[in-house]
Amino acid sequence: MAKTTKREQAQMFADQIANVLGDNLRSLIMFGSAVRGGFGPGHAEINLLLIVDDASMSALRPIGQAITGWVKRRFPTPLIFTEREWRASTDVFPMEIEDMRDAHELLYGTDPFDDLDTSRVQLRQELEREIRGKLLQLRAEYAAVATDGKALTRLLIDSAGTFFVLMRGTVRLTGGTPAEDPLALVRLASEAAGLDASAFDWVVDKITGRTVRALKPYDDIGARYVDELEKLAHFVDRYDEWTAASPAQAAAAGEDTTGEKLES
Repeated sequence: MAKTTKREQAQMFADQIANVLGDNLRSLIMFGSAVRGGFGPGHAEINLLLIVDDASMSALRPIGQAITGWVKRRFPTPLIFTEREWRASTDVFPMEIEDMRDAHELLYGTDPFDDLDTSRVQLRQELEREIRGKLLQLRAEYAAVATDGKALTRLLIDSAGTFFVLMRGTVRLTGGTPAEDPLALVRLASEAAGLDASAFDWVVDKITGRTVRALKPYDDIGARYVDELEKLAHFVDRYDEWTAASPAQAAAAGEDTTGEKLES
């Protein structure tokens, strides 16, 4: 019997959830690196988003066993929003919404990105907050593992996906379109933010399945990786949010700009 692929498993899960929830389920999408592509075996994830009318614990209880089984197969826990929460989240999660929009597959229901807009002002605000927090965490973890080449390797690999999300957000913030390929994405983000793209070569090669050398304690590859991400944080911090504002937002603040909303 042929082994089912991750995408086939995702569709089977979606069908199971739809059968149980019925009219309560509005949308179910698959998003993330498995849809975007460009990652080597073992580095691509299947992420799911469910949008429902009623997200009360009693309403979700019937799908509890299905979600438990899904997580036991080492898939990330699905995100669950109500329709109202989803529509109201554009000012809180603009970076994640645009990232999902660019790489998603509809498994059930209506496309949740129809008529959903985010703004670059809110994107800059979230991007600054997220990159500062992730940089602080990365810096602390680097200090703790730098003496161990294997631990340093795990840190760089585990952190790469998060910082690729932030790089895609940076490209969108500056008016560009993020590339799906990790190497092309790094080049675009580095050009936009004035980074040394070569500092990310080892990580990109590793997650895309190429052969790389083993890292040594206090390896310069790790240090350069962290240093360039610090430059990315400084770039976002200095970026003039009103350069990216929509005309209506700029007018309300007494500014003159030609920026527009982020749209698909």
